[in-house]
Amino acid sequence: MKGRDFGLLGNILVGIIGAVIGGFVFSLLGILAGGLLGAIVTATSGAALLLFLIGKIRKG
Repeated sequence: MKGRDFGLLGNILVGIIGAVIGGFVFSLLGILAGGLLGAIVTATSGAALLLFLIGKIRKG
């Protein structure tokens, strides 16, 4: 994702919040992601979604 860097603390927060969002979205879709690989996919998906939404809000 292109955009400005949030710094170390900002990136950590984006990762944590993204993991929560990813878990919420996956649970709504009925997708159970178990194990380490599932957790990584869930957190990465949530963080990417969060960054996408932040980018849309900043441009809006």
